[in-house]
Amino acid sequence: MKLLRLVPDNTRIPFMHWGRFTIPLALGLVLISIVGWASLGFNFGIDFTGGLLIEVRQTQGAANLAQIRKDVESLKLGDAQVQGIGQDSDALIRLGEQPGGEKAQQAAVEKVRAKLGSTYDFRRVEVVGPAVSKDLQFNAVLAVVTSLVLILAYLWFRFEWQFAVGAIMTTIHDVLLTLGFMAYLRISFDLPILAAILTIVGYSLNDTVVIYDRIREMMRKYKKMPIADLIELSINETLSRTVVTAVTVFIASLALLLFGGDALYGFSFILVFGVIVGTYSSIVVSAPLLIFLHLRADKEEKGGSGKGSKAKATGTSTAASAKT
Repeated sequence: MKLLRLVPDNTRIPFMHWGRFTIPLALGLVLISIVGWASLGFNFGIDFTGGLLIEVRQTQGAANLAQIRKDVESLKLGDAQVQGIGQDSDALIRLGEQPGGEKAQQAAVEKVRAKLGSTYDFRRVEVVGPAVSKDLQFNAVLAVVTSLVLILAYLWFRFEWQFAVGAIMTTIHDVLLTLGFMAYLRISFDLPILAAILTIVGYSLNDTVVIYDRIREMMRKYKKMPIADLIELSINETLSRTVVTAVTVFIASLALLLFGGDALYGFSFILVFGVIVGTYSSIVVSAPLLIFLHLRADKEEKGGSGKGSKAKATGTSTAASAKT
């Protein structure tokens, strides 16, 4: 049985030649992303702005999420999200914080109760206040920053410092592009989106570390090969694995996007975007960064100096012996 190969053997794609274009392109996209979320801001969801959580259960059969969403939106209570939870008869309604204090929140709950009627039991009503939402925002930023710092510490210990810095810069590139993408498309930023961003960080970093590990292996095997040629060879040798992993994750994410429903739409949409960006950056951004970070430059100079000194010493010793 012939195996399916997405990438032919012995590929020789000139990735390092493209580095002179991909690095400026990456910087330009990062700048556009920063301008986007700095000027437009984020469309924070209820998790980060506060609001109402209402859990209801259909007393007769499964909950009709589409009809619930239509009924709630007709009340003009602002941003409304409806998703299924637990059993088919259960649904969770999220409403943005209503202006007017606690009385306004209770009035919104009563409007929803009257609109849905007696076919739904209200099992739980919670108010997410501004203090809680601020804590969630802080914890979200803390989670991303802490993960990047710990990754940097591990890679610095495990590899040369150029690999650690290159991996973190690539990951930051992916995160900033994702945030800019969300800002321009006004995608609601909530806890599932935060989970998607952390997933992108892990995916992109995994791809980058695989390529970096092969580069380090090749550095031991081909000590005299020019570093640019060595990096290009390493990328081509891991390209099949990178493409297969990317296609697999992309298909799974696309299935979530198409069939996961409204509850998973934002998560899966960001995940699809992140897989594309993460794969691209791991191949054509992370590797060329090693050249800009002067990987092996000092070592080659020291090694060359040592060899020259050794050769000079050997030549002197030989000349002395011949003279004797």
